[in-house]
Amino acid sequence: MKKDTSYKIKLGIFVSFGIALFIAGIYFIGEKQQLFRSTFHLSGVFRDVAGLQAGNNVRLSGINVGTVEDISIVSDSSIRVEILVDESIRKFIKKDAVASIGSEGLMGNKIIIINPGTGGKMEIENNDIVQTIQPINLDDILVSFKTTIDNTSNMTSYLSKITGNVQSGKGTIGRLLMDQSLAQNFDSSIVNLKHGSEGLRNLMDSAKSSFTQNFDSTFVNLKEGSAGFKILVDKAKKSWLLWGF
Repeated sequence: MKKDTSYKIKLGIFVSFGIALFIAGIYFIGEKQQLFRSTFHLSGVFRDVAGLQAGNNVRLSGINVGTVEDISIVSDSSIRVEILVDESIRKFIKKDAVASIGSEGLMGNKIIIINPGTGGKMEIENNDIVQTIQPINLDDILVSFKTTIDNTSNMTSYLSKITGNVQSGKGTIGRLLMDQSLAQNFDSSIVNLKHGSEGLRNLMDSAKSSFTQNFDSTFVNLKEGSAGFKILVDKAKKSWLLWGF
C-alpha cells in the first residue's frame, strides 16, 4: 500500500513537472513569435534576402521588436518579406522608415534591421510597405577581396623583378645606380656644369658692369647736350628780342 502511494506521488510530481515545462515552452515560443502581444504588420520587397528565414528577429536600435512572419517570392527579382512588430513600438517608426537585412554577429542568423526614419513624420500604419535597402552579399565581398589579393601578389612579383634588374645593373636606372664609371661620369658632368654656371655668372656680371658704365656716360653726355641746347635757345631768344620779333 505504501509502495503504491509513493509511486503515485512520484508520478504526480513527474506529470506536474512535465506540464509546467510544456507551459513554459509554449510561453517562450509564443513570446518569441509575438503570440501574446498586440502586433501590427509591415512588409518589404527585396531582390535578395541573403538567407533570411521566417521566425528570425526584427530589430530597432539594437532591440528585438518583432519577428519575420513569412517570406514569399513575388517574381524572379522580387521577394516579399512579411514581419510582425510589437504595437508599442509603432509610435517610434515613421513613414520614411527603411528596412535592411543584417546578421547577428559576423556569421550569425540573418535579421531585419529597421531604421526608424525622420522625427516629426507621421507614424507608420498597419500593413504599410516599408522602404528597403538591398543587403551586402558576403560572397561578392570575398570575390572582390580575392581579386585584390591576386593583384597585390602580381604587383609584388613585378616589383621584385624590377628590384632584381636594378641590382644586376640592367636598364638605365640599374646602370646609373650600379655602374661605377657611369656614376663617375655623372659626377664629372655635375662639376663641369657647376663651373659653366660660375663662368656664365661672371660673364653676366661683366656685361652688367659694362652696360652700367656705358649708360652712365651716355646719361652725362645727354645731360651736357641738354645744357648746351638750353644756352643756344636762350641766345636765340635774346637775338629775337633785339630785332624786335
